[in-house]
Amino acid sequence: MKAMILAAGKGIRLQPLTNSMPKVLLKIGGITMLEHQINYLRYYGTSEIIINVHHFADDIIKFIKYKKYDFRIEFSDEKEQLLETGGGLKKASWFFDDGKPFILMGADMYTTLNLAELVSYHKKQNPLATLAVKKRKSTREFLVNNKNLLCGWRNNITGEEIRLKNSIQPLENYGFSVIHVLNPEIFNHIKETGAFSMTTLYLRLAKQHPIMAYPCNDAEWYEFGRLENLNDEGLVQKAERIIEFYK
Repeated sequence: MKAMILAAGKGIRLQPLTNSMPKVLLKIGGITMLEHQINYLRYYGTSEIIINVHHFADDIIKFIKYKKYDFRIEFSDEKEQLLETGGGLKKASWFFDDGKPFILMGADMYTTLNLAELVSYHKKQNPLATLAVKKRKSTREFLVNNKNLLCGWRNNITGEEIRLKNSIQPLENYGFSVIHVLNPEIFNHIKETGAFSMTTLYLRLAKQHPIMAYPCNDAEWYEFGRLENLNDEGLVQKAERIIEFYK
């Protein structure tokens, strides 16, 4: 199975640490965030990975080449323009040429989510995309119906809410766990250009195509894209247990 790790972000919420290095090369438990995500994907059988790069791109490429992994790792170069999640995926579409579902994931979260079960659920339901979600506090949430179909989005800071036309019934709100499984057919439906988010894409596509949520409330999930979390010893210790499991 193929996968993409999103590693192009500037890591603004981790400054000043990211003023001199990319976020994905920061270490927790003695290994970089990027190494852990690769270990996690490999544990569940991923054999080919593409990584998008922008902020300190050359440092990331040098690091991966130094590690000398014995499986295929490619890079999608966004040095000239940061394309956000959606634009980054679109630029890397050439990599997903085998017609099979693939994984898209962030680089700064640590989870015990069973990736094999998520992929199995996706294959059984066969939507354009399946999004791992969890009942947790979040500034932004997906709105999901009782069939686990994406029906909207809410920003809990600004109060902005988007509800799709098919969302008449009561909806559950979930925080996104930043792991997606997608069918390559989705590339046929991407009309957006330049930099754009996956959330924007999903909300547009969900009006006519199934975009599904996969609730994983029993899985641990910790995010380290902000300085206060990285400095939280309790959270770091929980992440270190996950790191050891997937080494």
